[in-house]
Amino acid sequence: MANIVYIAQSLDGFIARKDGNLDWLMEIPNPEESDYGFSDFINRVDGIIMGRNTFEAVVSFNEWPYTKPVFVLSNSLKKIPSSFKDKAEIINGSLKDILSKLHEKGLKNLYIDGGRTIQSFLKENLIDEFIITTIPIILGSGIPLFADMDIEIKLKHVETEVLNNSLVKNRYLKIK
Repeated sequence: MANIVYIAQSLDGFIARKDGNLDWLMEIPNPEESDYGFSDFINRVDGIIMGRNTFEAVVSFNEWPYTKPVFVLSNSLKKIPSSFKDKAEIINGSLKDILSKLHEKGLKNLYIDGGRTIQSFLKENLIDEFIITTIPIILGSGIPLFADMDIEIKLKHVETEVLNNSLVKNRYLKIK
């Protein structure tokens, strides 16, 4: 069982602009239209836990990008838009209880996505693996991947891959 973060960040550690905008990610030259390993990654997981803001950003895309069950972690979102009811469901409660319920359903490897959601999982030391792709841009400000935490998490670096001759994807496992 593993909770895995798969995310891109700027060179200075931001996952989005202050307003949540991801336009800088769309500006990456990609002449071969690579998914940079995302398909291989998504095949490793059984489901996705994302926060409300991330869900709302995904809903704004032209098409739904996931084939796995999506669980939207939110206390404020009351219902999923009707066109996405068969694609996502709202969950809330303690993270450990949520994980127990999903594990009981057979969902063992989970993709954890969204800034606040990742930070919530980090604060409870519930992330087992990080796959972080660094984009060669300095945003100067924005939403950080890692925020103030009262916990230290030791990691082991297991892989580095250079993509498109400019992106650097690093994979880390939590030392248990």
